[in-house]
Amino acid sequence: MSPSSPYRRIWLLAWPIILSNITVPLLGLVDTAVVGHLPDSRYLAGVTLGATLFSFLYWGFGFLRMGTTGLTSQAVGRENDTAVRNLLGQSLLMATVIGVSLILLSRPLITFGLWLLDGSEVATELAAEYAQIRILSAPAVLANYAILGWFLGQQNSRVTLAILVLTNSVNIVLDLAFVIGLGMTSDGVAWASMIADYTALAFGLWLVARQLHLLQGRFLRERILRLAAYGELWQVNAHLFVRTLGLLFATAFFTAQGASLGDNVLAANAVLLQFIMLTSYGLDGFAHAAEAVTGRAVGGRRWDEFGQAVRAAARLSLLTAGGAALVFALGGNLLIALLTNLPEVRAAAADYLPWMVAMPLIAVWSYLLDGVFIGATATREMRNSIFAGLAIYLPVWWLTQPLANHGLWLAFFAFTMVRSATLAGYYLRYRRTRWMATCGVDQC
Repeated sequence: MSPSSPYRRIWLLAWPIILSNITVPLLGLVDTAVVGHLPDSRYLAGVTLGATLFSFLYWGFGFLRMGTTGLTSQAVGRENDTAVRNLLGQSLLMATVIGVSLILLSRPLITFGLWLLDGSEVATELAAEYAQIRILSAPAVLANYAILGWFLGQQNSRVTLAILVLTNSVNIVLDLAFVIGLGMTSDGVAWASMIADYTALAFGLWLVARQLHLLQGRFLRERILRLAAYGELWQVNAHLFVRTLGLLFATAFFTAQGASLGDNVLAANAVLLQFIMLTSYGLDGFAHAAEAVTGRAVGGRRWDEFGQAVRAAARLSLLTAGGAALVFALGGNLLIALLTNLPEVRAAAADYLPWMVAMPLIAVWSYLLDGVFIGATATREMRNSIFAGLAIYLPVWWLTQPLANHGLWLAFFAFTMVRSATLAGYYLRYRRTRWMATCGVDQC
């Protein structure tokens, strides 16, 4: 591939994201191993509940990463360094305000969240202790989202890898030091995470300072301190926030309905959802790369570059999805055996394995087109795709309840398929109405 090849550009952006994604479950395994060797299982239950709460809470504010990426990449395409600087300032200020607000509202948020998770009394008490420490890292976590989005918008995905590797490395070392070395329990895991998040923020701000020296332009007080200047950023992020809430609801509903069908079904679904997570490592990488490249093309009104980037990301994503489907078809039972040694759970997971073979081939379009639409800051369309998916998801689940867990998987599959189809419809319409006037059919 030539240095200017769109495939090369997408791959160079994608591989650090894919690699950084792989480090995330490693931290979870270390947390589980460290706490799981304590003399009482309640500590593991407490950390699991607390970590689940924060996964949902912080994921809900993932728009700080996505919105910053889309708007920054477009500013880069316009060669407007002042806008690039000011977007960083705005996103960091927004992240700080939200993070501090979460700390101030921590007691009711934690109480309500743990009530929804419905753990045992002892586990909930330990989870609350964990959460009261972990919530202190909210400003750092959200600011890191903004920093990662800002660098990705400038097509620098290696920063993502560097920050996540540092965060997880510090976290793992402190886990061992606090729990094994100092004899702490679930509170030690929480302090380790909190310190690691602020360490990552300090490193990220140092990288930001270096990058700012390379940019022209300047920070404008009226763009950072005036509420009216946040109109575009608020609008983009509001649609992304609603979209994320919809995804959270779809996932939580799936888990809750699976739980109502019995422990073996719940466990089998949890195993199969790990297959989706594995697939997402590769698909997320190409989607994030598409965000940066298409956003830059949109900002510069270079629709031929936009079309090339979409095609390259689509082909690499389809190759990844096809490979995942093949692996699940040929080696799915082996993967299930690696994840659980319980015969009942293995048998149940094998029964629902065909859904995993088909899922990557449908989900690939939602991953890819999410990236394209983030780059184009067409976040209203992303939000609408969730509404369309949910409008099918719930009725299909209701009508297929006699099919038990197969009906639940059918509903989730239909949700994913409709979301992908809705985004594809928007893409084809915009391709025809917005881009065809400026480039040829083969280019776009």
